[in-house]
Amino acid sequence: MNKQDLIEQIAQAAEVSKSAAERAVDALVVAVKTSLKKGDSVTLAGFGSFYVRTREARTGRNPRTGATLSIAATRVPKFRAGKALKDAIN
Repeated sequence: MNKQDLIEQIAQAAEVSKSAAERAVDALVVAVKTSLKKGDSVTLAGFGSFYVRTREARTGRNPRTGATLSIAATRVPKFRAGKALKDAIN
C-alpha cells in the first residue's frame, strides 16, 4: 500500500473527500516528524509507538579500499508495534 492507497481508504472509511484525507495524512506525518525531532515519542494506543534512538559512534571499514573510518553518532527513528496491531496480524 502506498500513500495514495492509504488516502483513498481513509477517505472511504471516514466518508470525507480525498483532499481532506490527504491533508489529514500529511498533518499526521508532520506531527510525528516534529515530535521526533524534539526527542519526544508518539504513542498511538492500539497501534504502536514512534521514538528516537541514539546510535553510538563506531568504526567501520570501507568495503572498496579496506580502510577504517569513523562513523559519527546519530539519531534514528524507530517504531514499536502495539499489542493490538500484533494480535490483528496473527
